[in-house]
Amino acid sequence: MRKIPNHGTLRMTKVAYPLGLCVGLFIYVAYIKWHRASAAQAFFTIAGAASGARWTQQAFSSSDSATHSHEVFYGIMFDAGSTGTRIHVFQFARPPGETPTLTHETFKALKPGLSAYADDVEKSAQGIQELLNVAKQHIPYDFWKATPLVLKATAGLRLLPGEKAQKLLQKVKEVFKASPFLVGDDCVSIMNGTDEGVSAWITVNFLTGSLKTPGSSSVGMLDLGGGSTQITFLPRVEGTLQASPPGHLTALQMFNRTYKLYSYSYLGLGLMSARLAILGGMEGKPAENDKELVSPCLSPRFKGEWEHAEVTYRISGQKAVGLYELCASRVSEVLRNKVHRAEEAQHVDFYAFSYYYDLAASFGLIDAEKGGSLVVGDFETAAKYVCRTLETQPPSNPFACMDLTYISLLLHEFGFPRDKVLKLARKIDNVETSWALGAIFHYIDSLKRQKTPAL
Repeated sequence: MRKIPNHGTLRMTKVAYPLGLCVGLFIYVAYIKWHRASAAQAFFTIAGAASGARWTQQAFSSSDSATHSHEVFYGIMFDAGSTGTRIHVFQFARPPGETPTLTHETFKALKPGLSAYADDVEKSAQGIQELLNVAKQHIPYDFWKATPLVLKATAGLRLLPGEKAQKLLQKVKEVFKASPFLVGDDCVSIMNGTDEGVSAWITVNFLTGSLKTPGSSSVGMLDLGGGSTQITFLPRVEGTLQASPPGHLTALQMFNRTYKLYSYSYLGLGLMSARLAILGGMEGKPAENDKELVSPCLSPRFKGEWEHAEVTYRISGQKAVGLYELCASRVSEVLRNKVHRAEEAQHVDFYAFSYYYDLAASFGLIDAEKGGSLVVGDFETAAKYVCRTLETQPPSNPFACMDLTYISLLLHEFGFPRDKVLKLARKIDNVETSWALGAIFHYIDSLKRQKTPAL
């Protein structure tokens, strides 16, 4: 018996076949598109990588080329002071055959100073490590091994007992040795006053461009700190070299040149030490009357002597003495025969820093932010005015009369006439006039000399 075909099944077969064909074709087209897109993506990825590699190579080539035309190098200087520890990260560039220039500085400070950890040395490492991390962030990795790392301590560690100071320095050295930077055996030390003065001289002459041209006129440096004061300049007169007392001359090698500097640090003639001496006290001991430290020019003993002098002058018919004259008399006693006068200094251009700047800014002799120039006699004029004001009204700054008088007479003892112009600055070309720049610069230069064999 003949089987009758199922027309419904036939219809479904007729529909399913072309539908399957369409689905297959769609899948095939989709696959082709996907394959092409993947290939294109792969191509662009590879091309991008190749392009990136070429760009990187060009960048390194440019960097190498720049390095050949402008040698780039870094230096790290830690300034361990009495009130805090500061890191200076300096970036330099040196064109072929020329002296380097400072292209960038990174600065950060932490308190308290290292001396605060004298009885707990281990705690000092945390702050040092924190500052080292600043250096890592601002110096490219490839430069780490070639970047010298140095710490120089000043007054804070100088005043500590020797054993405690050495333990702190040893701890710092251990932290430095574990760092990725260039660390020498002399990486940690306590500066003496002369080194501080010479380093500051390097800084100011580097920033003013005086070190770039051999034979160009250099500038002198005056620094007035709390415990000591420094004067440094480059003598041009043979008589200055011959007349200088022992210890006042020091040799400095920079850029294959030797400078014979007049440089001396007067310990005990810083502003804070001078105040104590003027009041009859000694370092480490209070004055005879602690109240004198509150208002020195109006203290019972000081004021009593002034009133006695007034009576004496009135009876004799002479001009009455004022606080300035009395302050000047006391200051002269403190300075007598303690300062060597270099006659050549009056003919050298000088920059003055620290308390010179602070006092001048406080009394409007210079702009507090920008600094400026003044003549030595301006300190005396300001001193006389402030001292006269103290005689008639309560002082806002009880030390002002004494401090200004001291600075005026100190500059006179150095041999500066009243009309001598001084430049006062905290920054030159927007760079701090710190000894740290000069110190690391000198250190790097000495390393280069050690690597270069003598001809």
